[in-house]
Amino acid sequence: MAVIIIPARYASTRYPGKPLVQLRDSTGASKSLIQRSWETARQVSGVDAIYVATDDERIADAAMAFGAEVVMTSVEARNGTERCAEVVDKLGLSADLVINLQGDAPLTPPWFVEALIDKLAAAGDFQVATPVLRCDAQTYANFMEDRRAGRVGGTTAVFGSDMQALYFSKEVIPYLGKPPAESDPVPVFHHVGVYAYRPAALLAYGSYAEGPLERCEGLEQLRFLENGTPMLCVEVEARGRVFWELNNPVDVARIEAVL
Repeated sequence: MAVIIIPARYASTRYPGKPLVQLRDSTGASKSLIQRSWETARQVSGVDAIYVATDDERIADAAMAFGAEVVMTSVEARNGTERCAEVVDKLGLSADLVINLQGDAPLTPPWFVEALIDKLAAAGDFQVATPVLRCDAQTYANFMEDRRAGRVGGTTAVFGSDMQALYFSKEVIPYLGKPPAESDPVPVFHHVGVYAYRPAALLAYGSYAEGPLERCEGLEQLRFLENGTPMLCVEVEARGRVFWELNNPVDVARIEAVL
């Protein structure tokens, strides 16, 4: 059994009210970010239930209006992983895998999540898995543009030959001395903000103290690495699709262009 939980909060530091931001597609239809993320979750096969987890009545009302099942969570939850753990505990879920589909990634293709489920189910040594996507030239350029402008954009990931995560950063890592040639593969991987957890790892997460790396980067997954929980990076293929999260107001135009 696998369930998807979509954590969403209104009081984002970088972009308050982000889940309710409207995104227009090529038909002219305008839907909120949280609705588009929920519709993305509904495209994933092999999932038994989908929940929106929030501490904000405005998000809850909007989600219930388009048919989502909503679980109210504590305002004390500091990130999406803590919010997911609270849902599992509150509902007494007995799922084999819990998927955290971030509420700011409506461009996540369903096969990203399906690959994550399949790989973690078969990888007994790992407790948590997350997708990584090799940057194309345009995505790498977007990363560098954000950094030059002083914006925090997407997250990058580095991992070992066994695909075990080594580090995640809001900086562009590894450092490249010069931009890659157009014909060369870019040696930078975009971390896709989706996680699959075994329930025991998810529930243990709340018992760990926030570490210095998580505090510096503002990346929840670093708490697992700082406490020795092995994370599997699953390389996924874009198949011609553009992936980008909604991190800053400038990303609305980027995402609408893809929609």
